[in-house]
Amino acid sequence: MKRLVIFLYFFCGCVAILVAQNNRFIIQNKNETDKIKFKLINNLIIVPVEVNGVELSFILDTGVSKPIIFNLLHGTDTLKIKNTEKIFLRGLGEGEPIEALKSRDNIFKIGDAVSLRQDLYAIFGLNINFASRLGVPIHGIIGLDVFRDFVVEINYIHKNIKLFNPDTYKYKKCTKCEQFNLEFYNNKPYLNAEVSLNNKRIPLKLLIDSGGSDSLWLFEDDSLGITSGDNYFRDFLGHGLSGSVYGKRGRADTFFLKSFKLKEANVAFPDSTSIFFAKKVENRNGSIAGNILKRFNIIMDYRNKLITLKKNSNFRESFSYNKSGIELAHDGVRFVREYENENYKFDKNAQTPNNKEVRILFDIKSKMVLKPTYSIVELRENSPAAQAGLLKGDIILSINGKASDNLTLQQIMLMFYGKSGKLIRLKVQRGAVISNYSFRLKSLLK
Repeated sequence: MKRLVIFLYFFCGCVAILVAQNNRFIIQNKNETDKIKFKLINNLIIVPVEVNGVELSFILDTGVSKPIIFNLLHGTDTLKIKNTEKIFLRGLGEGEPIEALKSRDNIFKIGDAVSLRQDLYAIFGLNINFASRLGVPIHGIIGLDVFRDFVVEINYIHKNIKLFNPDTYKYKKCTKCEQFNLEFYNNKPYLNAEVSLNNKRIPLKLLIDSGGSDSLWLFEDDSLGITSGDNYFRDFLGHGLSGSVYGKRGRADTFFLKSFKLKEANVAFPDSTSIFFAKKVENRNGSIAGNILKRFNIIMDYRNKLITLKKNSNFRESFSYNKSGIELAHDGVRFVREYENENYKFDKNAQTPNNKEVRILFDIKSKMVLKPTYSIVELRENSPAAQAGLLKGDIILSINGKASDNLTLQQIMLMFYGKSGKLIRLKVQRGAVISNYSFRLKSLLK
């Protein structure tokens, strides 16, 4: 097998590869258009993708050049992957490159769109499990191959994407839209925007990164005035292919997309060691990601190098952040005893002092069922949760009286984004010991 090294910027960029012209998606219906429903999880678009006849779930990522499959045991047999060669991928984070397989001539299907000779990159490491961070099954990421071959309309409100043949697509007149020219570097799309930081308005060139769940990532540069100033705190920013990413978390005065203004938008300033390769792109200042993109309905037109934005009902949603200091992940399952409906019998001959019938309980039925387990995987230093005594590895059994196994990971995390001062009560298992903790959410930004 050949050994190659390819640098992958996961969630903030991607594999830089020349695209083979004969690997194309084609819509197999007479209308040459199709609509695909998606799930919006943590600001990420999750689309159903069929690979070699196997149904999977992929993140739709404008910042990735070739499909990447991960978190599959014995995937080469299940997906019938062939024509492989060994490569190494490097991503965001400070870890080492990871081994993967490059495979050719795979069959991909997204709705009615089919590609018969699709390249993919398969990772078979047990530690590569982004699904645990989202709480839903995720098998891979896909981007350029879809956006290159179609005009793609993304409707974040109705949660669907529409694919159109670029040769026949016609734009509708839209007086409330803003259109931007796209620039491409290594097959990745960039747009120009502006930000107001520390009362200074600064032009930016940003990667469009629908595979990132944050709002805005900026690379600090004193000469340009791109700095966090004094209004920030240290935080966990995300998990990349090469490990966790840390940095500063702050807030912009205003973020400008031509006439669209987003006030007090969240800004993350990742540590330079985590984004060394991402900064190689000339004049790149950062990324615009899902928490901003979801505020618009979008038309992506790679052929004409255009992106069109129209405000949707998410636009005025306030920007928030995790005020607890806790990051959770799905950590497998555990057995929980569930009781079925109890049956009662009334004994009319037995009377209480109040002359009420005695209810006799009998035939209590229960069963053991598998329920999801959520554990703390990141804990911000000096955060409210850390000061309350919580530790990495703690398993959350309940939050504010609600059993965690009846909640999704996103429902639990959303509680940590509440208003400053909100009381959080947790029942936690640490080893064989179950304890109760409580703390109040605390805002760290002015």
